[in-house]
Amino acid sequence: MTRWLRFAFFCLLVRPLVMVVLGLNVRHRERLPVRGPAILTANHNSHLDTMVMASLLPLSLLPRIRPAAAADYFLKNRLLAWFAREIIGIIPVRRGRSGPDDDPLAGVSMAIERGDLVIFFPEGTRGEPETLSVFKKGLAHLAQRHPEAAVVPIFLHGLGKSMPKGAALPVPFFCDVFVGEPVAWSGDRERFMEDYTQRMQGLAEEWASVAGAVAESD
Repeated sequence: MTRWLRFAFFCLLVRPLVMVVLGLNVRHRERLPVRGPAILTANHNSHLDTMVMASLLPLSLLPRIRPAAAADYFLKNRLLAWFAREIIGIIPVRRGRSGPDDDPLAGVSMAIERGDLVIFFPEGTRGEPETLSVFKKGLAHLAQRHPEAAVVPIFLHGLGKSMPKGAALPVPFFCDVFVGEPVAWSGDRERFMEDYTQRMQGLAEEWASVAGAVAESD
C-alpha cells in the first residue's frame, strides 16, 4: 500500500508542482545516472530541494531513490516520521556521533550497497538562499567506501527563493538545475573534496554566465 501511496504522491503532487509551478529548467540532464548505485549531491537551500532532485529521475527509479535527511527533524513525531520514511523514502541520518564507534552514515552506506540512488546534501543543512556553503567531509567518506558509486554534483538555483528556510508554502519562482559530470574518488579525502568543490563552483559559474546572457538579451 505505501508503495502505491508513494508513487501517487510523486506522480500527482510532486511532479506537477516541480514541473509546472516552479517552471524547472534542467541543463545537462543526460549526465544523470540511469541506474544505481549513485550519490546525487546538491547545494541545500529549501525543503523543495529533495523533491526536485527526486523528480529529475524517471518514475521507474522511484523505489530506488533514497534521500538522506536529518533524523532529529524528520523523526520528531510519529506522523512526520511515517510520512518521511514511507512516502518520501528518507534514510534518517543523525547529526553528530554518540561515540567513537558510531557511524551516522551507516544507513546511507547500506542503501548504496543495495544499488540505490541516494540524494545527499554535503552542506549538512539548509543555508542562505543561492549561496554555496562549506561542503562537509561526510561525502568524501561515502566516496571512499563506495568508489563504484557515481557522485553526481548538481547545482540548484531559485529554490531558496521559492521556499526558503522557515517558509510553509512554496511560491512560484523560476528554478534552474545544472547537472555536472560525476566526481571520481581520487584516493584522498582532501583532494576529493577539493575536486567536488571546484565542480560545484564551476556549475554555479555556468549558471551565472547563462543568467547574464539571458539578461543581456532581454
